[in-house]
Formats: sequence, C-alpha cells, structure tokens
Amino acid sequence: MIRMKLDGIEDIKSLEFDIPNRKLTVYHLGNLPEIEKAIDDLDLNSSLLKSESVQSALLTDSSKQQSKLLWTVLLINFLFFLIEVISGFLARSMGLVSDSLDMLADSLVYGLSLYAVNSTVSGKKNVARISGYFQLVLALFGFVEVVRRFLGYEEVPDFYTMIIVSVLALLANVICLYLLQKSNDKEVHMQASMIFTSNDIVINLGVIVAGLLVYLLDSKYPDLIIGTVVFIIVARGAFRILKLAK
Repeated sequence: MIRMKLDGIEDIKSLEFDIPNRKLTVYHLGNLPEIEKAIDDLDLNSSLLKSESVQSALLTDSSKQQSKLLWTVLLINFLFFLIEVISGFLARSMGLVSDSLDMLADSLVYGLSLYAVNSTVSGKKNVARISGYFQLVLALFGFVEVVRRFLGYEEVPDFYTMIIVSVLALLANVICLYLLQKSNDKEVHMQASMIFTSNDIVINLGVIVAGLLVYLLDSKYPDLIIGTVVFIIVARGAFRILKLAK
C-alpha cells in the first residue's frame, strides 16, 4: 500500500522497510513535503522520526555492485546468443534459434536494467515494463516462425549440436541465476532479471529433451514443439514482469 502511494514521486531512489519495527527509510533527492503528505494520507498514524543527508557513497556502492553484476550476466547472455543462433541455423534447430533469441532479449533487458541502476523507483518500474512488452513482441514473432516451419518442409535437426550447445547454455544460465540470487536484491528491475534467467534454465532443459527425442524419433516435430513451448514461456515471463511493474 505504501509502495503504491509513493510510486508516482519521481525523486524517490529506493525504499527500505523494517516491518517488525514499523519503520520506513526513504532515500530521495528532495521533495520531502510531498513524500510526508503521501504517507500521511494513508492514515497509518505515521510520524517523521528524522531527516538527514546520506553519504552518496552508500548509494554509489550499491549501484556499482548492481552494475558489475548486470554487466557480467549481460556479456554471458550475449555470448551465448551468438553461439546458439549460429549453431541453431547450422543444425536447423528451431529450439536453439528460439533460445538464442531469448538470450538476445535477456541481453537487451540487462542493458535496460543497467540504465535503471541509477534511476528512481518509478524509472526502474518503467524499465521492467519495457522489458515485458519486448518479450511479448519476441514471443509473437516466434510463434509465427514456428507455424511457418510446421507447414513447410524442414530437414531433421542435428540432435548432437542441439544437446551439446544447450548443456553449455544451461551451465551459463545456472551461473547467472546464482549470481543474481546471491545479490539478494529486491528491486523490481533486478527481480525481472531473475525471472528471465529462471525461464532460460527451463528452456535449456527443454531443448536438451527435444534433442533426445529428435534422435529417437528421427523427426523435426520435437524441435518445433519445444520452440513453441519456449515462446509460451517467454510470453508468461513477460506477463509476470508486467504484473511486477505494477
């Protein structure tokens, strides 16, 4: 309720809740009267304990940690986008191509999150919202491509390449998720990044299974089915992020 009330105040950098002690610390760039009025309007019997200047180094250190982490996962995701998109076309695998596009989307999302590190709470929500809409557009294009391949003639994908590349991508995403969770950051743009990476791990496992089925059945359809599932997961993740941004 407090988050919703303060959402529209652009000068707020972050909120720190101490629920057991019923205390809220607001890091802001000014506009204290508007912040006080917004909280008082909730009629929670609130009172201002103190207002003081905070060393910018405290916020700067946090921002630097976020930036370093996001640069790390961005580079990992973009590297595997290149590996998977090239391998996907060479192996004729829609599963790998769709996963590579998801990696590209994640790279762009992490880039947006880097922009949001030094932004306000409202700005961070806007970044999460843009990320969600981008994922929806990606999912739509993916569905169109899967339908085209279902209806047209396609050679059986190279299952060996599918499995090897997906295992490597799985390890990369596990590392990214570990780094993001280790940061224990609850801000909305960082939570969105964790959602993307969690989706990627599920997708990698799906492509590995699809590769095994392509080998056992000697058919293109397991690869196309996992491609469809990938974009369903992407769309669901997009809706979760849009909900989180609210």
